[in-house]
Amino acid sequence: MSNRRQFLAGAGLLAAAGAVSRVAMAALPEPVIQSSAATAAPLSPPNGRPYDPVVTLNGWTAPWRMNAGVKEFHLVAEPVEREIAPGMVARLWGYNGQSPGPTIEVVEGDRVRIFVTNRLPEHTTIHWHGQRLPNGMDGVGGLTQPQIPPGKTFVYEFVARRPGTFMYHPHADEMTQMAMGMMGFWVTHPRAPHPLIERVDRDFCFLLNAYDIEPGSYVPKVNTMLDFNLWTWNSRAFPGIDSLNVRQGDRVRVRIGNLTMTNHPIHIHGHEFEVTGTDGGPTRRESRWPEVTTDVAVGQMRQIEFIADEEGDWAMHCHKSHHTMNAMGHAVPTMIGVDHRGLVENIQKLVPDYMVMGERGMADMGEMEMPLPDNTLPMMTGQGPFGAVEMGGMFTVLKVRRGQKADDYSDPGWFRHPPGTVAREWTGAPLAEPVRGGSPGRPAMARPRTTPTTELTVRKPGGHAGH
Repeated sequence: MSNRRQFLAGAGLLAAAGAVSRVAMAALPEPVIQSSAATAAPLSPPNGRPYDPVVTLNGWTAPWRMNAGVKEFHLVAEPVEREIAPGMVARLWGYNGQSPGPTIEVVEGDRVRIFVTNRLPEHTTIHWHGQRLPNGMDGVGGLTQPQIPPGKTFVYEFVARRPGTFMYHPHADEMTQMAMGMMGFWVTHPRAPHPLIERVDRDFCFLLNAYDIEPGSYVPKVNTMLDFNLWTWNSRAFPGIDSLNVRQGDRVRVRIGNLTMTNHPIHIHGHEFEVTGTDGGPTRRESRWPEVTTDVAVGQMRQIEFIADEEGDWAMHCHKSHHTMNAMGHAVPTMIGVDHRGLVENIQKLVPDYMVMGERGMADMGEMEMPLPDNTLPMMTGQGPFGAVEMGGMFTVLKVRRGQKADDYSDPGWFRHPPGTVAREWTGAPLAEPVRGGSPGRPAMARPRTTPTTELTVRKPGGHAGH
């Protein structure tokens, strides 16, 4: 993990080029470029109003400069390379060297000026999702502003009017640019103690995003609507997603934004939490209740808080089971129960690398060492202290430790379980066979009994009888 000195060391790595002259660039804050996918240490504010900084999971916070009381940032929209997880790199579009771009942190009441330099091959804009601002600063190309042409720099300026959790993303060729990874996080901290915003010990944030990158390729398929094969947090898939490392007893806040094409029920093991905020602001106390899963819909933000009072390594993940897997095909038939005996040897004469898949379920896939195409990830991967974790995609670990220091975000390693607290094989007396019911049962809504048939004799006019 980078410390603050390492975090700021990249400040001189890039000067935006294109149609912006050196003289004009001298008036702009220098853009800072980040190439590491590690979680950077929180950026304590060097000037301006004080606040408690956030930690961006597998990301970082953008530095700024103060100019006559205005907080100035510089974002560069450009092609980037992002490591999705060890063994796979994607060629995306993003900001300042990464996808997502850097988190912007300001304080309620700050006047903010953001310079945006376009180094993409097409025009772009930036929409400040959830912000109250002048209409001409809203960032919708063609509607509220002209598009930013390639090589040009535009400037946005407004006051951060309310505290909360927000995002930024293009509103220009949105389908392509967001599918290519253009997005970032924005946090506005309260200026003074707020009745609905608690102070916390740890404050994490990340964006949900998804890609469709065929095995062996590098660029997402931007026309995909639903059948994505990489479900990611901050453009990282497990085991590339860093853990959330906290001290036992900490009050923890996690801010989550969803810019995928579907909803995500985010679930944390071992703890209950409350939803304390959305992109509309902090929630009222009477509207909160304990949960272990909250659904984050498309375009929404959810801010959850809990006391990390249970020590251990606790899973945190999307509860859609396909979203905790990597690069899986959607046309794979179910082979459970299919007997491959005698067939595998014959197939391997023609296809030496052929392996049996799925006749007992898919868990074997987590331990198979079958050849993979270049630049892709196993469907289920990641190792824990007891073997294969059999997860991918939107999955990480909340690590709660008694001895973690207040300002320490480093990984404490795997949890050492006290004796007798790990599920284990039963080695006592044999268990009796289970009693299985043989009754077919009754339907929950039985059909009503029919009444017996009654034969009637009808006499028609004229004296003739009929049935």
